[in-house]
Amino acid sequence: MEKLIDRFLRYVAIDTRSNEESETQPSEAKELNLLSLLRDELCAMGIDAKLDEYGYVMARIPASEGVKGPKVGFIAHVDTAPDASGKDVKPQIIKDYDGGAIELKGVPGLKLDPAEFPELLDHKGETVITTDGTTLLGADDKAGVAEIMDAVQYIVSHPEFRHGEIRIGFTPDEEIGRGVVKFDVPAFDADYAYTMDGGAVGELEFENFNAASAVVKIQGCNVHPGYAKGKMRNAILIAQEFNALLPVEQRPAFTEGYEGFYHIIDMKGSVENASITYIIRDHDREKFEERKAVIQRCADFINLRYGEGTAVAAVKDQYYNMRKEVEPHYHVVEKAVKAMEMAGIKPKIQPIRGGTDGANLSFRGLPCPNIFAGGYNFHGKMEWIPLESMQKASEVILNIIGLYAE
Repeated sequence: MEKLIDRFLRYVAIDTRSNEESETQPSEAKELNLLSLLRDELCAMGIDAKLDEYGYVMARIPASEGVKGPKVGFIAHVDTAPDASGKDVKPQIIKDYDGGAIELKGVPGLKLDPAEFPELLDHKGETVITTDGTTLLGADDKAGVAEIMDAVQYIVSHPEFRHGEIRIGFTPDEEIGRGVVKFDVPAFDADYAYTMDGGAVGELEFENFNAASAVVKIQGCNVHPGYAKGKMRNAILIAQEFNALLPVEQRPAFTEGYEGFYHIIDMKGSVENASITYIIRDHDREKFEERKAVIQRCADFINLRYGEGTAVAAVKDQYYNMRKEVEPHYHVVEKAVKAMEMAGIKPKIQPIRGGTDGANLSFRGLPCPNIFAGGYNFHGKMEWIPLESMQKASEVILNIIGLYAE
């Protein structure tokens, strides 16, 4: 049997960075390189697996003889975040980690230091996998992919392991908010599912942000600077003024837990035209709606100050808090809690300060909490993951399957 670490390293070597500017599905054809590989690996294990035209891998494992019960799915996404390169990933493997700073050797002077990342100290003596500082690692969510595949390999290799019907799903484009836009829930044919897309060991999440994007277009007026008095309206400066209207304390760097935020992710332009892009997040639906209204009120203020049409705001909902969809089926959370306890893990139920494929799937009739994949510092060059955390995640998958078989 292939070791979990070897599987993970094979997967992160494949560039699957998604592209938010693309309109295709999947957003980048290179995502299909890993998706088709996963389909082939599942088929080689004797499992019925298919890859559809939109880049979704779906697989079915029949129940053990005589076992009845719900059909349970496990889902992970293959794409990595656009925030950093996922090409030519060069992982560093630190065995028996001693608790000191880890040099990321691809960038002189760059370190993973417990003084800055104290979570490292929780994993002394373990095998820690890092980047070399030039790319992200891809544990989000190739760790989840590898953990699911490791559990599947165990099931196939141990026919004595009793289980009900199992569904496996791998998706593209989760990082750009389009992970399950065309996911065929009836074809997946699961009663309940879990995304393996969380962070540290023990994390269990069944509530997430309500999410929207906002794009604000600023129309300026450019005239020769030598004759600009009373005439020029600099779109760049107006864009800065717009951003200053939003409360500073409600930026991501100043919020935690259930607190929402406005997050500026892009600003560009010239004297004539500028644009600002935000993501808007809040767990509370009423507060979420108010945040979207604030964006429009800021645009209205700019238009009163500089003239109608100066600022045009386009706000678009992305996903909603899945809590109200999962809570009526709370046993899916309880099963995950018990599965973690069986693995010697203390569950940590917390809200996701983000979203998962499971949020949209829950609203489409497939209750889908999120379970830890084991990594830290996702989306950047400081990303890292302990091997032992991945092994625990795979164990939790098998425990959940075993519990449902009872």
